[in-house]
Amino acid sequence: MSTDDPERRSEPVAGQTVQHGTGVNSNRAFPTNNYPHNLDPFVLFERFYIDPDKGFPMHPHKGFEIVSYMIDGGMEHEDSLGVSHTAYENDAMRITTGGGIEHSEFPADGGSCNGLQLWVNLPREKKEIDADYEDASQADLPTEEHEGATVTTVVGDGSPLSLHTDMEYLDVRVTDEWTWSVPNDWAGFLYGVSGDGTVDGDDFGVGDVVPTTDDGEFEVETDDALRLVAVAGEPHDEPIRQQGPFVF
Repeated sequence: MSTDDPERRSEPVAGQTVQHGTGVNSNRAFPTNNYPHNLDPFVLFERFYIDPDKGFPMHPHKGFEIVSYMIDGGMEHEDSLGVSHTAYENDAMRITTGGGIEHSEFPADGGSCNGLQLWVNLPREKKEIDADYEDASQADLPTEEHEGATVTTVVGDGSPLSLHTDMEYLDVRVTDEWTWSVPNDWAGFLYGVSGDGTVDGDDFGVGDVVPTTDDGEFEVETDDALRLVAVAGEPHDEPIRQQGPFVF
């Protein structure tokens, strides 16, 4: 799958429900009917909800990197590298699929779980690199208090997680106002996790996404509490061709 060039900056659009695995429901931010584009270097982004006895049996991937970030509950990960790890609330995992890897994902402890998953394209010259895995606990991820917001860095300055793409991934809990500055020539998006507020004056809430391929600032405000993620990265300026679990 490949998509046409997106608009430079979009107003908030609602995510779309998709189902995969053994009956896992996800709210996909992009690409969707509402926003039918990738966001170079990002292939897709979604929030997954896995009920007990559902999940993703062992399956292959290649050609990109995966960042999973848990919102609630625990998720068990196993892969063909021999890794077995359970990530809980506010823990993160990074998988470099490279030339090929197999993994499975199921809820832990007999419960349900939900979290966020981001696919990041690998540049053409790194499509066949060795697969790799890395994880970080909540305690490993740096958190800073700002006036009006608390910001945790999932990927970026101070985080132990690194990718083959220059990028930042922020988990932001806004209590008043917060300004997000997108680095020059980067693309990215805001995605609503809980609560509601506005982005540049437009209503914004759970499951909404604001994509941008333009640098600049976004003004986020709330009268109560709003949790969102802010993700941006340097484009590879290469086509994104996704076929199921593979990105060529």
